[in-house]
Amino acid sequence: MQYHSSQNISITHLMLSYLKNLFVLLKPRLSFLVAFSSAFGYVLGFSGSGINYVTLSFLSLGGFLVSGSAVIINQIIEIEYDKKMDRTKNRPLPTGKISKQEAIVFAILVGIIGLGLLFIYTNVLTTILSLSSLILYSFVYTALKRVGPIAVFVGALPGALPPLLGWVAATNGFSIEGWIIFGIQFIWQFPHFWAIAWVADDDYKKAGFKLLPSGGKKDLNTAIQIMIYTLFLIPLGLLPTLFGVTGIYSALVATICGVLFLSQTFYLMKECSKEAALKIMFGSFLYLPIVQLAYLLDKI
Repeated sequence: MQYHSSQNISITHLMLSYLKNLFVLLKPRLSFLVAFSSAFGYVLGFSGSGINYVTLSFLSLGGFLVSGSAVIINQIIEIEYDKKMDRTKNRPLPTGKISKQEAIVFAILVGIIGLGLLFIYTNVLTTILSLSSLILYSFVYTALKRVGPIAVFVGALPGALPPLLGWVAATNGFSIEGWIIFGIQFIWQFPHFWAIAWVADDDYKKAGFKLLPSGGKKDLNTAIQIMIYTLFLIPLGLLPTLFGVTGIYSALVATICGVLFLSQTFYLMKECSKEAALKIMFGSFLYLPIVQLAYLLDKI
């Protein structure tokens, strides 16, 4: 009796461990940010007596699952590269905790479910945009990471689509306001990506990834480019207010956050150090959610 009890506990532990590794494959923090950005765009674009929370919920879940499918495909393609890097060598695929075949099935499954939810609860255009985002990230951006910094531009496209997806789900079409919130997230990704690439440069070189501009160098030229893109965020952050999407308070928050974010780039230009790039990386993690929350609160 005790033997069977111990055996059942062991099987349960193995199952839980397996499910945990499947969940890790989804890169839940990144996929949650996609879900949040989609919900953000939906709320900003929604007009009427009340938000459709059923649509909002399934838009967020669908966005999470499609993003999860995209990052799983990315990890499948990059198994051998992930084995070479310290930051990725302990992921489920490089360690063999999840097999390549199991990951392929899981990616297809969650991708179909995610796209299906978007098709049923939003509209065809939102579903097509989401599928395009998956293809761009999984197959184009992933392939270009070993080619050069053009990968950052290509990767910024699917990375900026979630708020536009939400806007299209709410409005059933494109508009200048939707493209504005797309543009903010698009431009934000350049200092974000390049700061990460600067910090993880030694690791990326092991896999042959070439994401930094200026010939892949951690130099003043790269720091200046990071500064220029960050500078653009300040006027862009005012556009939702100028176009009547949000109010004056969010414009104030966006401007303050933009100036603080920009100030970190001057330190990078002065020092050209990993520590300075790390500050920008953390600054980018704070900038986007704070500004988006400010827009939401101002809209509501």
